[in-house]
Amino acid sequence: MHMSDALVSPAVGVVAGVVAAGLTAYSARATERNPEPGRAALMGVLGAFVFAAQMVNFSIPGTGSSGHLGGGLLLAALLGPHAGFLVITSVLVVQALLFADGGLLALGCNIVNLGLWTCWVAYPLVFRPLAGRDARRLGLASVVAAVVGLELGALSVVAETTLSGISELPFRAFSFVMLPIHLGIGLGEGLVTAAFLVLVRQARPDLLHVGGPPVRAPRRRLRTVIIALASAALFTGGVLTWFASRAPDGLEWSLGRVVGSAPMARPETGLHRWVAGVQAKTALAQTSRGSPATEPSSYSGIVGALVTLLVASFIGLVVHSVRSRGRAVRSVRDT
Repeated sequence: MHMSDALVSPAVGVVAGVVAAGLTAYSARATERNPEPGRAALMGVLGAFVFAAQMVNFSIPGTGSSGHLGGGLLLAALLGPHAGFLVITSVLVVQALLFADGGLLALGCNIVNLGLWTCWVAYPLVFRPLAGRDARRLGLASVVAAVVGLELGALSVVAETTLSGISELPFRAFSFVMLPIHLGIGLGEGLVTAAFLVLVRQARPDLLHVGGPPVRAPRRRLRTVIIALASAALFTGGVLTWFASRAPDGLEWSLGRVVGSAPMARPETGLHRWVAGVQAKTALAQTSRGSPATEPSSYSGIVGALVTLLVASFIGLVVHSVRSRGRAVRSVRDT
């Protein structure tokens, strides 16, 4: 569901970018106020895993389309909504800058669509109430929340495209193909998220943010969990990408149904031309949602996962260091 710049006008792209920047700043501040042991390392390995998992498209039976893990709900369930939002933002920034995966002008829209609705709507309003402290409801909560988050994101894509007005896609026709296909993708994401969270619950139940009193677990096992997550990220990016579906993803498929062709060409004037030039200079490689299109590769999966690991871990460390300096300054003032 990564939007390209061909769908987004400068006005919509800039407004969405400002909203995304504000949400990112607020999330960083909220994460700083609620420290957790080992969070920087978890942010890094989970970001790497989500980056790699987004490259592995799975087929939607009977449609000729495919989908992939969005990851926002998974991140919120393991890191909390604020740290989870920071990580999904890191993933999308790395994809746009280094792999031309999603437009640079559309980056704010993609952050809102894949981060806001999952981390700050589906997670607190659907996932947590359904999951509670009952482990048997974790799967149901994951599936329902994933569907809700993805459907809201798909509807946002339609709204942003309509407001942009440069593609002339009819709102009703676009909605009628986007929402059903992303229902199927949401069900797939929910099942993957549920399986992942069940495994984490067995190893470190204290890592799950499902409400209720905190569950204590031996801290010595956190290193094992981090190593396992890092290994899963490398395996997903390096091996599973070879088995990814080559069918168009939900957004590309929907565009093909409505306008008869996809991808659409972006305007080559003004801000569109400038951001295209920036993206061309920063991109190391380009994936199936980039321009020009190429097939996902193990190179992109592994390099992207490693870069995301570094970026997300760095953000976690910066947030932690800011809090530590703040406490030190307050301690000095108190003395």
